[in-house]
Amino acid sequence: MKKLLAIIVVSAILAVSTQSVLAQSAKEAKEIYKERQAIKKLSKSELTQKSSKQARQEARNYKKVGWLVSPGALPIEKQLERAYTMQFEYDENMFPKYIMAEAQSIGENYDAAKRQALMLAIENIAAQIQTEVIMIAENTVANQQMSAGDAASIVQTVSGSKNVISQSIGRTIPVMEVYRETKNKNKEVLVRLAYNGEMAKEAAKKAIRNELEKKGDKLHEQLDKMLGF
Repeated sequence: MKKLLAIIVVSAILAVSTQSVLAQSAKEAKEIYKERQAIKKLSKSELTQKSSKQARQEARNYKKVGWLVSPGALPIEKQLERAYTMQFEYDENMFPKYIMAEAQSIGENYDAAKRQALMLAIENIAAQIQTEVIMIAENTVANQQMSAGDAASIVQTVSGSKNVISQSIGRTIPVMEVYRETKNKNKEVLVRLAYNGEMAKEAAKKAIRNELEKKGDKLHEQLDKMLGF
């Protein structure tokens, strides 16, 4: 009896905790959604102008602290401009057309530092996909397209699926790569990656579906609708 009571209490705590995550993310999700809608309304020329201005400002900051590009690579300004342009694109559901992630690492040689930076960037992408799916779940509840209980189950599964999502990530697009030499002659490499939004949804669906199946949940159709498949 005590064991059953303990299980019930733990289940209740988990349910309350998950509902709390949804509630806390509601305001933030709505604000981000509105911000993305405003950006999407800008014309292509306005977005290009906005990207170029930010790129020039950030490029100066990078150069001040010693970041360089490899011979034959695009200048920092152009790399950043491409990154910003991709970052401002959203689909009709306000899901990013590209998930952007940046990471840096230090190694004894360039290749080792770059490999580590790429791994960290992919982990960053997985974390962002988690956040995006939770935001979508919140929006589907707000639009009465899914019950709060089903959304809570999916959010709870997503919250523990970062590693699985990371392993499901396919080919990424390198949009930025710079380096600098440290005082002890090691190489520090910074990379910025882009990941196609539709592929991100597919990676999330695959990872979450597998986890739901392990738990015996039958929310596959809800998941497909939520992610626009």
